[in-house]
Amino acid sequence: MRYRALATDYDGTIAHDGIVDDSTVDALRRVRASGLKLLLVTGRELPSLFNTFAHPDVFDLIVAENGAVLYQPTGGTVESLAEAAPPALVEKLNAAQVPLSVGHTIVATVTPYEHQVLQAIHDLRLEWHVIFNKEAVMALPSDVTKATGLAAALPRLQLSPEQVVGVGDAENDHAFLRLCGLSVAVANALDEVKALVDVTTSGARGHGVQQLVEKLLNGELDAIEPAPDKHHSVTAPR
Repeated sequence: MRYRALATDYDGTIAHDGIVDDSTVDALRRVRASGLKLLLVTGRELPSLFNTFAHPDVFDLIVAENGAVLYQPTGGTVESLAEAAPPALVEKLNAAQVPLSVGHTIVATVTPYEHQVLQAIHDLRLEWHVIFNKEAVMALPSDVTKATGLAAALPRLQLSPEQVVGVGDAENDHAFLRLCGLSVAVANALDEVKALVDVTTSGARGHGVQQLVEKLLNGELDAIEPAPDKHHSVTAPR
């Protein structure tokens, strides 16, 4: 088999309105039972994920906060892959009455507050960037993306990017999908995501992931030749 792992986004990919249905969880368990590795790559903070999803142990590793945090379900260890949010940034946004969620690193809000976030980053002269996930707005150090988080996770599972199938649906998935050996979008993905991947499923969200799992396990994906211009390497943060 050409691929040894599946890396999936959460919201809009395996989850619909934050919920993963039982048939999708069963499909994910089939991936693990086959001996392949399974990774979650999400913009969510860990408490938000755990409050919504009852099965984090289905994954070998979880990349959270859009690449800033690595969580190992076995043992429950949390590793920060980036610096903490500057207190001055949080204070400035609170003073501007921007609704915030602050994680180990990520500073998250929703549209249309991206303007205040960008202005605060500019005013404080921070080397940070803003990443979108549909209506979600996430501020992170400029060198942190889902791709850098995945690049940090893969060596822990003795995997190379070329051995991974990645699936997602939104803007913040671009980076990690380009890193994977084969990139996939679910049917409900944004058009700009579909344009940048090797494969688009016919099913949306969890149903699309179930279709993908079936093709992964029966070897059907091995016959698909990834487009070289849709992939590139990424260096993990040190």
